[in-house]
Amino acid sequence: MTARADTMIHPSAIVDSDAQIGEGVSIGPWALIGPGVSVGHGTTIGPRVLIERDTILGEDCKVGNGAVLGTDPQDLKYRGELSTLEIGDRTVIREFATLNRGTAASGRTVVGSDCLLMAYTHVAHDCELGNHVILANSVNMAGHVRIEDWVIVGGLTPIHQFVRIGAHAFVGGGSRVSQDVPPYCRAAGNPPRLSGLNTVGLERRGVSDHVRKALKAAYRMLFKSDVNLSKALDRAEEEIEGVPEVRHMIEFIRASERGITT
Repeated sequence: MTARADTMIHPSAIVDSDAQIGEGVSIGPWALIGPGVSVGHGTTIGPRVLIERDTILGEDCKVGNGAVLGTDPQDLKYRGELSTLEIGDRTVIREFATLNRGTAASGRTVVGSDCLLMAYTHVAHDCELGNHVILANSVNMAGHVRIEDWVIVGGLTPIHQFVRIGAHAFVGGGSRVSQDVPPYCRAAGNPPRLSGLNTVGLERRGVSDHVRKALKAAYRMLFKSDVNLSKALDRAEEEIEGVPEVRHMIEFIRASERGITT
């Protein structure tokens, strides 16, 4: 196993005595690390970064200049209850991104591993991002948003509170997302409209031809037929069996509370 470099903390940085700093961590000039913060091995924290409190940052992450993590929720219902921000391993958070802690509703805000949050993105209280998520510049999330694995959201996109975006979905830049986006699909516009499966993304991630064909058949039944969505879901469930991805799409749609982007 390769030995990690020594931890380096710039003399102008302020690190609370209660913070836990892993091996090989680099903390840049004028950074401020508050109480209850845990920084994993090998993580790099750039200049002027604020990690206010009660934040768990995984291993080998990179946090860019001026990013602000672990601040109080922007929610009038917040009453100072203990809550956390939790970030997985190898996630990159670029310049001036802002990530708030959770509220009593869930107690935490979560960002998974291997994510890329570009400059000026905002992750609000009680949001949950899966792994391998990419948020382009200035994506702004309201509270309680759920984004599953391998989702890409284009820049300048606002996402309404409680919206869900399903696995492997692609949302075009400048979209105003106010309803759930089903997994494996592309959506864009204001308001967004579906424009087929995220075929390129599925191919790049090695999804088999068999699964892609099954998803395409399900997409046609659900969104391109004259049958209402409820009946189309029943039909897809009966006719396309044994494909977990199709099952996930059906269950995701049935669980929607905000309605589905179509």
